[in-house]
Amino acid sequence: MLLLALDTATPAVTVALHDGTSVIAASSQVDARRHGELLLPAVDRVLAEAGLRLDAVTGIVVGVGPGPYTGLRVGLMTADTFGLALGIPVHGLCTLDGLAYAADRSIADGPFVVATDARRKEVYWARYADSRTRVTEPAVDRPGDLGIGGLPAVGAGALLYPDTFPDAREPEHVSAAALASLAAERLAAGEELEAPRPLYLRRPDAQVPKNYKVVTPK
Repeated sequence: MLLLALDTATPAVTVALHDGTSVIAASSQVDARRHGELLLPAVDRVLAEAGLRLDAVTGIVVGVGPGPYTGLRVGLMTADTFGLALGIPVHGLCTLDGLAYAADRSIADGPFVVATDARRKEVYWARYADSRTRVTEPAVDRPGDLGIGGLPAVGAGALLYPDTFPDAREPEHVSAAALASLAAERLAAGEELEAPRPLYLRRPDAQVPKNYKVVTPK
């Protein structure tokens, strides 16, 4: 097994290689505006660090969000392209699950919350029984509407709203190393992973104007 994992659902552009036993190379950069520019060089970097070629990869793991449309599609389209070109499976994983998996050991036995920044004064979030068990579907809400009762929380959304998340902790952003490790663990246990389909949870910011007039040539 050689898994190439990547995620662009948060401001982090993150890539990792996992050989079925451990992570052998990883790269993460935080830049919310340069997902498309940074992702492929990061893939090249981790392959070079591991001394491997892309055609050695046996499976792709991609974070499916939730996240904003523009960033999320960069990772998903790249993963699909690699899968088609190499003829290998592409597995999806919830980005929040990757953050939960990397949670500090002091809260990993749960319960706790994962929250990322959804902008518009909202968070993408889910509740976990422990670092491997999500008990609610991913959702997008205003922090004050969550009713989480002061549970420990991880993620940039938790760190951004201390009034709602008084016990906010690292990690701030997801890492492909955590996604790869979680995927390898689940695959080794014979579990099926999610389809690589995006969790947008809301419409993209860019919209066609309501009064847009179509002009066709005569």
